Amino acid sequence: MSASEVTAAAIAARLSAAGLSPRVEEDTQFTTVEAEVPDTLSADSWREVLDAVADADRFGLVATSLNGRTLWAVVRKTVPTTGDVGGPGYQR
Repeated sequence: MSASEVTAAAIAARLSAAGLSPRVEEDTQFTTVEAEVPDTLSADSWREVLDAVADADRFGLVATSLNGRTLWAVVRKTVPTTGDVGGPGYQR
């Protein structure tokens, strides 16, 4: 498991421990963790949630009157530093 996958899994586990139901989605360049945030989330749980997403590269909260609140966190995947990074014929 890569470092970014470990970080995303740890964020998801901490969000679960705070009472949320996180979803993890993989992309080629990043991993996203999202969770719906209930209106009834306590102040202590908010602190836990914010501590969890602080380990991400980016995070935020989308709040709408139609869809409620969705917390998101993005962890960038590391880019290989050696090998055929740029494809055939690519030189640094």
